[in-house]
Amino acid sequence: MDAPTHRSWKFCLAVFGIILLTVAIRVPSLLHPQPIDSEAMYSVVANEILDGGRPYADAVERKPPLLFWTYAAIFEVAGKFNWKALHFVALLWTLCAMAGLYVIGRELFDRNTGLIAALFYGVFQPFWSWKNLAFDAEMLMNLPIIWAWAIAFRRGSSRLRPELFAAGALLGVAFLLKQPAAIAAVPLGIYLLLPSYRASRGFTPTNSIIQAAMLTTGFFAALGLVTIVLWKQGILHDAFYWTIADHDVPHVFWQKGIVNTLIFIGTCLPLLIGTTMACREKSEIWNGKMAERTALLGLLAASAMGAAAGARFYPHYYVQLIPPFALLAASYYARLWSRTIPPPHWLLRPRVTYAWLVLTVIAFSIKHWTGLAPRRVPSEAGQYLFTHSAQSDRIFVWGQTPEIYLDAHRRPACRYITTFPLTGYVFGGPIPGFDTRSRILFGAWTTLEQDFARHPPTYIVDVQPDPRSAQYPVKNFPILAKLLAERYQPVAHTAEGVIYRMR
Repeated sequence: MDAPTHRSWKFCLAVFGIILLTVAIRVPSLLHPQPIDSEAMYSVVANEILDGGRPYADAVERKPPLLFWTYAAIFEVAGKFNWKALHFVALLWTLCAMAGLYVIGRELFDRNTGLIAALFYGVFQPFWSWKNLAFDAEMLMNLPIIWAWAIAFRRGSSRLRPELFAAGALLGVAFLLKQPAAIAAVPLGIYLLLPSYRASRGFTPTNSIIQAAMLTTGFFAALGLVTIVLWKQGILHDAFYWTIADHDVPHVFWQKGIVNTLIFIGTCLPLLIGTTMACREKSEIWNGKMAERTALLGLLAASAMGAAAGARFYPHYYVQLIPPFALLAASYYARLWSRTIPPPHWLLRPRVTYAWLVLTVIAFSIKHWTGLAPRRVPSEAGQYLFTHSAQSDRIFVWGQTPEIYLDAHRRPACRYITTFPLTGYVFGGPIPGFDTRSRILFGAWTTLEQDFARHPPTYIVDVQPDPRSAQYPVKNFPILAKLLAERYQPVAHTAEGVIYRMR
């Protein structure tokens, strides 16, 4: 066998191994028969769309519309409540993101660097928490961001670079999946204007300005198209309010931020070390590619700002940091593992780093399996409602528990599928001494009464029945308390709470 053929076989074997490892890492989600974490909220909205409803008007959630349309498209093809299909799409989504990172690594360096970047994303994207296996907004937005950057880093002969229109459109798509994705467009736009970028490609300042304008045009073209669709559906105002206006920061969860940031650093330390080593002042790895290094460091900074913007520091917010970390770290490990550069410390000897990665995969897998295992069974409340209600019955869940709608296979009676507009609930957790009723959305209770008048709930589930421990006991909300007292009676007590049926 000649040398090129041998190298080709080794490359194919490496690709197959990385794909197989990624599948193995995501097996806990592929076999999980329930929605994972926030998949429940998105699925309720998606199912409402399939039933003829509209996001924001018939089911309120604060993510951009393309996320719900993506979920609705999956359920349209695979069927409602098909969680294994949803998690299989999440696997394919991950593999496509890894392919984009491979393309970037190959373009900037070589195939080995691209493969290592893809490997790092597959290993570290679902870091530590089982919730990071969910088909979440951060995972969704990473794919178009990665491919937008792959297009921008591609070397071509054209001075106008019309392909940047597609890159801008992909960044617009990312924003329409999760709002913080828009910040990823900033370092990419700056990259096109850097003197080092122009010098490396022989462009003039005018060329750079035209290219940046091409990127910007593509971004706003994607936004404009979706804006037209929302306007035609009559929900443009609602979409703007829930995705943009309803995102204040009433409290910064510093303690949670410190803890989760330390967990991220500890679990993803190989990426942080590799990034640091690759970007040292004396490092020669990025010689001739300083514009690209600056851009990726800018993407890393922008992603960190996006992760911290909500001040809630959920573990899945950190997922948006993985692509720039994977690319920067891969540039160092590719040379370390090929013995091109010597390890500066015993901790970075190739065998040690291999063992470190293996132990990381094992630790993550244990966390994922043990985290998902207790969540394989539908909620008691959902099972009761599925058994005792008719398919045409509507239900209402008082609390932040949208999975009950899915377990019951019943449509919500009110657009507030989670009740934060009715209670002022602050995402991130309870704040001691802070009465959130001051944050109740103006007119929300009137809207609830109007929705109930159009399709009265046959059943109401109170997931906070104990007034001594409930954050929002029904007695503190007169409209709902009066409705339950006059028109409903308790029929079941479940692990989630009390179920009331209309008299």
